[in-house]
Amino acid sequence: MPTLACLTVARRILVELTRNRRILIFWALFPALMLLLFGLIYAGGGGTASSFDRTTPGILVGAALFFSCLGGPAAILVGERESGTLRRLLLSPLSGASYFLGVVLAFVAVAFAQALIVFAISFAFGGRFHGSILVGALIVLLCVASYCGLGFFFGAQLARRAEDVNGPLAAFGVPLLVLGGTFFPPSVLPPFLRRVAVFDPIFHMNQALKAVAAEGATLAQVSTHVLVLAIVSVLSLLVGALSYRRLLAIEQAGG
Repeated sequence: MPTLACLTVARRILVELTRNRRILIFWALFPALMLLLFGLIYAGGGGTASSFDRTTPGILVGAALFFSCLGGPAAILVGERESGTLRRLLLSPLSGASYFLGVVLAFVAVAFAQALIVFAISFAFGGRFHGSILVGALIVLLCVASYCGLGFFFGAQLARRAEDVNGPLAAFGVPLLVLGGTFFPPSVLPPFLRRVAVFDPIFHMNQALKAVAAEGATLAQVSTHVLVLAIVSVLSLLVGALSYRRLLAIEQAGG
């Protein structure tokens, strides 16, 4: 059954990730350190509760989910291509769609584990999640879908070796993270860059999650950002799926 196949793929990916402890440590340690750094900087020597309230969502979106849910699928796809696993999958009953969705499901699990880590640290410094956890979970899911689709695109189109993954991610990703308000409020940007920022999906990720987590905003109040994210996630998954399908065709042809 397709659902069982997706779960099997997700379980295999998660098991392989647990064996590569350096990756898991990086995915946990990097956002934790960034949260501590920026949370304490914005506290300015005063109380940390308000600072961690506003800093945590951006760190989750930019320092955690970006590198795990975008870089992770790209690295896995490239690695399985290098090891010949993709060609073996073509000979198995597993469909390409089941593999694609299984990888996405695995990184949904990774994303929620990272969310627990960063919000646990935030709680330790007085931060709180002020809005609906369900609305927050919806925003995180849309972020994961957007990142995973792009991860498949990068892995299928822009990288043939594991070493090729980091370059495109840094070149395209870091400017988007800065422009999207991951590390500082968009209000500090010059006016023309604030106008450009609305075209950055990460801007909408940050604005939506910060409003819900730090200000207790409702789904209706962040509906514009959520709608943009829904559109971006659908387009991203479509681009990722088409790129993956093209890669499978190349592998099948022995390219």
